[in-house]
Amino acid sequence: MSYRNSNNFSYDKHSEHQDRTSLGKLRSKYWTTKQLVIKKLGREEDEFVIASDADVDAKLELLYTIRRSCYDLIRIMERYQTNVLFLSHEETDMARFLKDYAQTDKTRAGKMMASVSKVLAYTAQQRLTLRQPLLRLHNEIETFRLRAITDTLTTVKRMETARTEYRGSILWLKDASAQVDPDKQLEKFRRVQGQVKATKIEYDKLKSDVIQKIDLLTASRWLVSQRIFEIYISCSYSSFHYDNSNRQYYWKSYIRGIS
Repeated sequence: MSYRNSNNFSYDKHSEHQDRTSLGKLRSKYWTTKQLVIKKLGREEDEFVIASDADVDAKLELLYTIRRSCYDLIRIMERYQTNVLFLSHEETDMARFLKDYAQTDKTRAGKMMASVSKVLAYTAQQRLTLRQPLLRLHNEIETFRLRAITDTLTTVKRMETARTEYRGSILWLKDASAQVDPDKQLEKFRRVQGQVKATKIEYDKLKSDVIQKIDLLTASRWLVSQRIFEIYISCSYSSFHYDNSNRQYYWKSYIRGIS
């Protein structure tokens, strides 16, 4: 917590107890590094300290799930676009093949091939209309992944650094409390205590920022996906559900071909 004196200079109430000497900074780095090693090696930490971070850890799991789902969705859309384009080319080639043979075959089979070639040519053209909403969806998700998620991960990285420093200062405080001598080392203990409070303030601020950003990220992803999928579904419906006149035309053409 910060206050202002009569000369309008701000200061932290814990700063007066922090050890800002070179030796104090070196000790802080030592305990921070020790905490980092404990985390890397997967050693057991204080269960109460871990429990206090349960809310932000749950949000981080949600963030990583969002990042993974965006990557999977982009990969699926790329494969889907490739398959749609390939299928459209195959239908176009098949339509041309049937049309060419129908021109030389004057029997009922030729009429059937001519009718089917018209249907295949139409469906091949309609499939290509799906590419525009797919490309838009791909660009929206890619932009969301590169900007919103990347920005959130940057804040998470800063928070993890602050969390390591905070937990390292807790280890330092535990060590100092085990060796404290009320007559000789009380001031040293107060300096370590001030370090713990200062790192906790920084960590709590970044922790709050991360939680807020992940909540906004979740809402933004839902809005982006809803808007683009509505466009895609509309295009899909119009592409593969012909209007009544087209259905009647192609159906009558097919009936005439087989009659």
